[in-house]
Amino acid sequence: MTFANAITRTPRPHDRDRADEVRGLFSDQPPELRALLRGTAGCSPYLKQLMERNADWLREALSVSPDTAFDTLMRDTAALTNGDLPRGLREAKQRVAQLIALADLGGAWSLDHVTGALTRFADLATDRALRACVAQQFARGKLPGVAEADLEVAGGLCALAMGKMGAGELNYSSDIDLICLIDETRFDPDTFLEARPGFVRATRSMAALLSDVTGDGYVFRTDLRLRPDPSVTPVALSMEAAERYYESLGRTWERAAHVKARPCAGDIAAGDRYLDHLRPFVWRRHLDFAAIQDAHDMRLRIRDHKGLGGPITLEGHNMKLGRGGIREIEFFTQTRQIIAGGRDPSLRVRGTLDGLARLVAAHWVDRRTAESLSDDYRFHREVEHRLQMIADAQTHELPTTPEGFDRLAAFMDRDTADLRDELVERLSRVSGLSEDFFAPNATQRSGPSLSEDQAAIVKRWRTYPALRSARAQEIFDRLRPDLLRRLGESGDPDQALLHLDGFLKGLPAGVQLFSLFEANPQLVDLVVDIADTAPDLAAYLARNAGVLDAVLGGAFFAPWPGQAGLDDDLAARLAEAEDYEAQLDTLRAWAKEWKFRVGVHLLRGLIDAAEAGRQYADIAGAVLKGVWPLVVDEFAEKHGAPPGRGAMVMGMGSLGAQRLNAASDLDLIVIYDADGQESSQDARRPLVTRTYFARLTQALVTALSAPMAEGRLYEVDMRLRPSGRQGPVATSLAAFREYQQNEAWTWEHLALTRARPIVGDTGLCSDVESFRREIVAQPRDRAAMLRDVANMRARLAAARSPGGPLDARAGAGRLQDIELAASACALLAGSDSADVGEQLQAGKAAGVIDAAACETLSNASRDLWALHAAARLLSTGTLPLDKLGTGGVALLLRGTGASDLDAFIKQVALLAEAAAECVTDLVGKPDEPS
Repeated sequence: MTFANAITRTPRPHDRDRADEVRGLFSDQPPELRALLRGTAGCSPYLKQLMERNADWLREALSVSPDTAFDTLMRDTAALTNGDLPRGLREAKQRVAQLIALADLGGAWSLDHVTGALTRFADLATDRALRACVAQQFARGKLPGVAEADLEVAGGLCALAMGKMGAGELNYSSDIDLICLIDETRFDPDTFLEARPGFVRATRSMAALLSDVTGDGYVFRTDLRLRPDPSVTPVALSMEAAERYYESLGRTWERAAHVKARPCAGDIAAGDRYLDHLRPFVWRRHLDFAAIQDAHDMRLRIRDHKGLGGPITLEGHNMKLGRGGIREIEFFTQTRQIIAGGRDPSLRVRGTLDGLARLVAAHWVDRRTAESLSDDYRFHREVEHRLQMIADAQTHELPTTPEGFDRLAAFMDRDTADLRDELVERLSRVSGLSEDFFAPNATQRSGPSLSEDQAAIVKRWRTYPALRSARAQEIFDRLRPDLLRRLGESGDPDQALLHLDGFLKGLPAGVQLFSLFEANPQLVDLVVDIADTAPDLAAYLARNAGVLDAVLGGAFFAPWPGQAGLDDDLAARLAEAEDYEAQLDTLRAWAKEWKFRVGVHLLRGLIDAAEAGRQYADIAGAVLKGVWPLVVDEFAEKHGAPPGRGAMVMGMGSLGAQRLNAASDLDLIVIYDADGQESSQDARRPLVTRTYFARLTQALVTALSAPMAEGRLYEVDMRLRPSGRQGPVATSLAAFREYQQNEAWTWEHLALTRARPIVGDTGLCSDVESFRREIVAQPRDRAAMLRDVANMRARLAAARSPGGPLDARAGAGRLQDIELAASACALLAGSDSADVGEQLQAGKAAGVIDAAACETLSNASRDLWALHAAARLLSTGTLPLDKLGTGGVALLLRGTGASDLDAFIKQVALLAEAAAECVTDLVGKPDEPS
C-alpha cells in the first residue's frame, strides 16, 4: 500500500496562495497526495516550510505506506553515531513531524497510531541521547564503578517517561517530562557517591541535546521538574532516595503522575524494578476516595493559576486545562483508577482511553459515559493537534479571532459555525460530567435544627481522633448536614445519634472514610443503619472501615461462596502471611470480615436467620481448617510430627449442627490415633503420645482464643469431651470408643447427635464419624432414656433461668429445651442428622412424637432461632430492651407479625409455652429428689 491509497480525508487550504506555492514541488504526485499537501500547506506555515526544506526526502517517503516510511526513519535514527546525534536527531524530528502530520491529516492513522508514533520516536531519541551522554562521562573517567559493557544500559541511569509520554499519548508539539534515576544497587556506597556527579552531568547534557534550539531546530523540549522536590534535588537522584521521598512525603498528584510512569531510556529493567517497589505508594490497598478531593483541589488550583475559571468562552479557550478540556477527562479517568486500582490490578493501565475501557469492565463507569468521554477525548486531541501543527507551538488555546477559527475549521475540513457549535457542545458535556464527579455537593446545605443535648454531642465530635486534622474536618463538614438529616429520619433520632457518636468515637482516622461517604452517599444509610441497630457491628466497622471497599466493589453482595469457597479464600490469604503470628492475625482479620458481612446481610434482610446460622458455621469451619495445619506444623517444629495418624477435631453443639450466631463460641473435642506409637519421633524435644496430643490441643485452643492485635477468633469450650472437665483434653480413638460404648451417660450420647468431623486426617475423620453413627443408631430402652432426658432437663432448668423475656435460649420450651428433645428423637429414631428440624422429622417417622408436636417444636425452633440470631447481633449479653433503638426493635419484629415489642414478648411466651408442653409430653417429668 502507498501513502496515497491510505488517504481518507484532506484539509481545505485556508490560504490558497500559500497552498499554490507547493503545487510545483509535488506536481508528479497522485491527485490524492497533491490535494493533501496543498491543503496542509494552506493551513500550516510550519508544515509548508518543512515540505519545502525536505521535498526530496518527502517525495520518497510518500511513495510507500506511512508505516514503512516511519519504520525506515526509526532505523536510520537508531543507526546514528553518537557524534551525529545533535544534528541527526533534529533532522529526524523534522521528518517525523512532517510524516506524522500528513498521516494524521490524511486520515491514514488513527489518534492512537499518531500519538503512539510520536511517543516511539521520543523514546528512541531520549534513549540515544541518554546513552551517548553517559558514554561521554565514562570516557572522561567520571563514572567509577561503570564498565564499558554497562553503557548499553546507560551505566544504571534510567529515564522515566511521565505524563503523556509515559502513557504513549504525546501530542504533536509536546514537551517531554522525564524523571532520571540512578540504580544505586550497582555500586558500593563510596563508589556511588563518586559516580553520582557524572550521572547528573550526563542528565543535564541529555536534556540540552534534546532541548537546545540550533540552526537545525530542536528535538524535544525536555522538563525534568517532576522529580521529587526539584528545587533542592539534583536532576538525577538515586532510586532509593526517590522511594524514601514518595513513601514519606509523596502527594496525591505525585501518585497520579506515576500512574503513567514508564521506563523509556537507559536501564529499563532497573526502572521496572523501581516502579514495582513504588506500587504500594501509587496503588493503595483500600479504595481511596480521598483522591477525589485531592484531584478536585488540583483542578481548581490549575484554573486559578492559569486564569481559566469562569464560563466556557471559545475565544482563547484552553483545550487542555480549561473547563471541559483534555485534562478534565484525564483527571476523571485517573482519579477512578487511583481509587480502585489498589484492589483491582486490571485498572493499572497508563492510557486514558484504555483506562476508561477498563473502568467500564470493572463497573466503575457506565458504558455510555465512557463512550461519550472517549469520543470527546479523541475530538479534543484532534483539535489540539491542529492548533499545534499550524506553527509547531506548544499551545492548547483556541483562536481569538474569526480568521483563526476559519483556519482551524479549514484544517479540519469543517464549516466554521458547525465546528464552533460542536466545540461548545463537547466542552460543556465534559465539564458537566467532571463537575458531577468532583463536586457533586458544591452547594453548601444547612443541616436540621438540633436540640441542646444533640448539639452538645455533635460539638464534641471535633475532639475525636478521626476529626483532628483540618482535612478530615473539611470533608466531614460537607457530610454533616445530610448525615444529621438521615439520623433525624430514624424512629428514635436521639438513640441513633448516640450510636453514631459511638461509631465516630471509635474511628482511628477519618479522611479516607469521610471521602468514601462523600463519594458514595448510599454508604451513609448503611452505616447509620448499622450504628443505630448493631453497636458491635458498628464498633467493628469503626476499626475496619476498609471492609466498605468490598461493599462498593460488589463482592460484599456476591452469592455466598460456600464452605469450599471460603476454604480457598482463607488459604490464599494465609499464603501471604510471613510467619505463624502473622498467620494467626490474618485468620482473625479474615474471620471478622466475613462475620461482618453475614451480620450486615442479616441486619438488612438479605438472608434469614437460618441461612445466617449456616454461614457463621461455614466461617468457623474454614477457620478450623485453616488454623489446624498451622498449629500442627508450628508444634512439630519442636516436638516432631504427630504420632500415627495424628488427630482430628470434632465440632459439637451448634457448630456440629451448623447453626452458629454472631457471638457463638466453639464446642470442640480432639480425638487422636497414635497407631501404636508411644512418642513423637525425630524431634528436638520428643513427647510421649498422650502429652503430645494434650499440648497440641492446648496450642489449638490458644491459637483460637488468645487475644492478639486483631483480637480473638473464638472462645473454645471442650467440656463435651469424655468425662468432661475431669477427662484429658485430647482423647485417643480407642479410649473414645471404649468410653462411649461402656461408660458414657445418656447426655453424652445426646451430644453425639449434634457432632461432625471438621478437620484432621481424612481416614481418622471417617472412622470417628462411622463410630458416631453406630452409637446414635444402637437400640435403646426408650423409657430409661427419656427418664434420663427428663432429669437432665430439670438440671439444666435449675442451673440457668431465662435472661429476660426475650431470652430465646434458656428456659422451658426455648431453644435449649427444644434441641434436647430433638436429640432424644434422633437417638430413639437412630437418625445421624445433626439438624434440629430433621431430627424432629425422624422422631415423627419413628413414632417418637406425633405430627402436631413435631410441627409445634419445628416452628418454635425456627422462630426462636430467628430471635436468638437477631439478639446476638444486637448484644452479646441480655437484651437491653430499653436501649434497643428503632432499628433494633424492627430487626426483632421482622417477619413476626407483632405490632410492637410488648406484643412480641407475649408472642414469644406463648410460643415457648406450647413448645414446653410438647417437650414434657415427650420426655415426661423428672424423678422426684430422693
